[in-house]
Amino acid sequence: MKNFVEELRWRGMLAQIMPGTEELLQKEMVTAYLGTDPTADSLHIGHLCGIMMLRHLQRCGHKPIILVGGATGMIGDPSGKSQERNLLNAETLYHNQECIKKQVAKFLDFESKEPNAAEMVNNYDWMKDFTFLDFAREVGKHITVNYMMAKDSVQQRLNGTARDGLSFTEFTYQLLQGYDFLWLYQHKNCKLQLGGNDQWGNITTGTELIRRTLGFENEAFALTCPLITKADGKKFGKTESGNVWLDPKRTSPYKFYQFWLNVSDEDAEKYIKIFTSLDKETIDALVEEHKKDPGLRVLQKRLAQEVTVMVHSQEALDAAIEASNILFGKSTKDGLEKLDEQTFLDVFDGVPQEHLSRTELEAGIPIVDFMAVNTHIFPSKGEARKMTQANGVSINKEKVTLDKMMTLNDLIDGKYILVQKGKKNYYLVVVE
Repeated sequence: MKNFVEELRWRGMLAQIMPGTEELLQKEMVTAYLGTDPTADSLHIGHLCGIMMLRHLQRCGHKPIILVGGATGMIGDPSGKSQERNLLNAETLYHNQECIKKQVAKFLDFESKEPNAAEMVNNYDWMKDFTFLDFAREVGKHITVNYMMAKDSVQQRLNGTARDGLSFTEFTYQLLQGYDFLWLYQHKNCKLQLGGNDQWGNITTGTELIRRTLGFENEAFALTCPLITKADGKKFGKTESGNVWLDPKRTSPYKFYQFWLNVSDEDAEKYIKIFTSLDKETIDALVEEHKKDPGLRVLQKRLAQEVTVMVHSQEALDAAIEASNILFGKSTKDGLEKLDEQTFLDVFDGVPQEHLSRTELEAGIPIVDFMAVNTHIFPSKGEARKMTQANGVSINKEKVTLDKMMTLNDLIDGKYILVQKGKKNYYLVVVE
């Protein structure tokens, strides 16, 4: 059996580990779980380190459980948060859970006939009929307030980093998460909880609850991965427009691919270990190749390929590469027309836009007027004429001459015209 802890260690995915964990993993097939909040109907790349931990766990012969926090999602976890999060209703939580399972199924094998097949559970199933009095009697009595107060996540909220302090609801979160571990220990023989390093306090509350409830001979274990940051210390996975989502409707495969392609050399060397399943020999060889000529961006390209295929598909990767070539390589009108509207807009995000009414195009507009009168791509008709004569103007990736008439037939997706002035200057004309 492959050593799971060693696998995480060389990948830079190990932060804290409870004594005895590595020995347990080498002795038997271990069931381990990782929790995720169903606060959206898609995971984002901030969740990927945890999901990759489960993937490596299963590949090392152990059994992964992903817990969707239907019950805890109704409350909110104070760890690493400065404000209490919004509470969700049961219908939304169920919808989010189903969407998350589809995404995680790309990383874990739920269909395997082997004993280590992945499972998904929802803590709402065992919490929904648990009364407050039962919870206070069966769970609350085992963990002291002093123990709970000592946790970093609680201290941070109490010491003024939050405007509104810490609600009782959030204070009880670590007990609820601890009870999840107890329930899984009793019903699924789950002896290990995985999570991000900000979860260490909640996870160790669970191991403590198991010992105090069932007797100190019942051992449970904890292992966390570091919180991933960028080389500049900023939060990983955030862009100016927000999270990078796994759902292609929220973040197009093109934008997803571009995110990984544009990481720094230092980050690429770190991320390729964390976010791919490539082995050590392959990664070491890629790092050496990259160092010989960093300008070729060997690491970034392989990282972007691996993660895009894993999250989306080979077809999505091919389409993303083709879309990337539109701006930076040779492309055709056919290539433009193949793009769906969202990818088209993502490719030309930030390109200067001009607006035109459909009625203006219906009768046809001479190319020079189109670029210098109806739009302001050129400051004058003389400049527009001169560059067109010099073969320096393309419409939808095709060179044009002075006798070109612009009509509705030139629209891409029935709405857009792409004008290229020289080699690198693009303009998007939006026709409405």
